[in-house]
Order: sequence, then C-alpha cells, then structure tokens
Amino acid sequence: MRIGELAGRTGVPARLLRYYEEQGLLDPRRSANSFRDYDEDDVQRVTQIRGLIDAGVPTAIIRDILPCLDDPCTIELADPAPDVIAALERHRQQLDARVQCLTRNRDAISRYLGSIRAR
Repeated sequence: MRIGELAGRTGVPARLLRYYEEQGLLDPRRSANSFRDYDEDDVQRVTQIRGLIDAGVPTAIIRDILPCLDDPCTIELADPAPDVIAALERHRQQLDARVQCLTRNRDAISRYLGSIRAR
C-alpha cells in the first residue's frame, strides 16, 4: 500500500510516517518509481510505534525494542547500556501507572453506565 493509504488506516500523518522511516522505525520497500510500498503488517507496526510515542518512549528506544514487538522470544538482542535499561524501566513504570488509571476510569464508567441502565 502507498503512504497515503497507510496514513489513512492508522491515523498517522504521512509526514510522521516519513519521519519514522528516517528514524529507522519503518523500512518500506521502494517501487520502480521510488514510491514507498508498505505491507499489511506495517499497519500494526505503526499502531505500536504510535502507542509507544504517545506513552513518552523516545524513538531511539523504540528503535532498540522494535525487534521485540513481533516475537521477543526468538530475537537475539545485544546487551543494552545501563542507561537504556533504566530508561526502559522508567517508561514501563509510567505505562503501568497509565494502565492502572485507564482501568480505574473504565471501571468507573462501567459502574456509571450500570447504574443508569438499572433505573
């Protein structure tokens, strides 16, 4: 698929998709006329990248963990520097806090809807 279709399917502007490519987060094939050609799998990859960026994970760290997004059990990883490990641990803690907050909010909305429907 072309960049416009990927942008439309993911809600990520084409300029950001080009930026992700510059950062080594996406690697589209190039057609004979140099147009970018994305696979169906890139839809999920962009969604994952966007979620990590929205969670505050820098693109440099995302690039390091990209191999683990597909199948972490089969990837040979280089030993990361201690600061990378510390940054990942901080981001994981932030994600855990956001998940807990979202879970509380979802549960509160569910209770509210339940009480409205019970009337």
